[in-house]
Amino acid sequence: MRYFISLAYDGTAYHGWQVQPNGTSVQEVLEHALSTLLRQPVQVTAAGRTDAGVHAREMVAHFDLPAPDDPAAALVETQLTYKLNKLLPRDISIYNIVRVREDMHARFSAVRRTYHYFLHLQKNPFLRQYSWALYGTLDFERMNEAAAVLCEYDDFTSFSKVNTDVKTNICHVSEARWEPTGEAGQWRFTITANRFLRNMVRAIVGTLIEVGRGRMSVEEFRQVIERRDRCSAGESVPACGLFLVKVEYDEEICG
Repeated sequence: MRYFISLAYDGTAYHGWQVQPNGTSVQEVLEHALSTLLRQPVQVTAAGRTDAGVHAREMVAHFDLPAPDDPAAALVETQLTYKLNKLLPRDISIYNIVRVREDMHARFSAVRRTYHYFLHLQKNPFLRQYSWALYGTLDFERMNEAAAVLCEYDDFTSFSKVNTDVKTNICHVSEARWEPTGEAGQWRFTITANRFLRNMVRAIVGTLIEVGRGRMSVEEFRQVIERRDRCSAGESVPACGLFLVKVEYDEEICG
C-alpha cells in the first residue's frame, strides 16, 4: 500500500533533503520517525531533492507499507500525522498523509513544481534566515524581461551543476517573474517548471542579478542559455532565500 505525505521544513539545520554520510538530512529524520512509529523500516521517496539550507513550504513524498492481515489494523492517516508531528523536531511539519494508487510516484507523477526565491535590499533582522540581504539597487523591470526569456528555451545546462547523475537537462519553464512581497524592500522570484536541475533556481537568480545590476543585457542573458555552459552564467545565490512552495499532480492527492 502506497501513501503520499505532504510536509514542510525549515532547511537551515539540514544538509538538504537526501540522506548524507556527513550530515543530518530531512529524509533521514523523517524515515527515522516513521520507522519508529510503524515499528518497521520505512523508506521515503520525495518529489525532489532540495540542497543544504533550502526550505520547503510543500514537499511531497511517498512510502510503502505491506497490506495488513487484519483490515482493522489498517493505517489511520490522521492518527499517524498527529503522532509524527509530536515526534518530529519543530523545523519539520507534516500536513497530511493519504493513501494513493500503487502506480503513483511522488517524483515521476509530479507535473509541475514551483519555487520562490526571496531577497531584500535593506537591512532587516527578521528576514535574515529566509531571505538574501542584497544591498544596492536592482532594475527589476529589466530582470523580468530576462526572466521571460526562460520560457522560450528548454535546455538549461548553463544553470545546472556539472557532473550530476541526470540523463537530460531539458526542462519546461512555464512561469518566471519578480514581484514585491509587500515587506519593505523585499522581492520574490517565482519560477514554475515540470522539473528542475540541481542548483538551477539559484544559478538563474544569480544570473538575473547580473542583469539587474546592469552588468548583463537581456540579449546577453539569452546568450548564456544558448551557450549551455555553466561557466557563462552568474554565481549561485545563497540557499537561505529559496523555498519549494508547490508540487502539482494531474489529480488532487494531498488535499
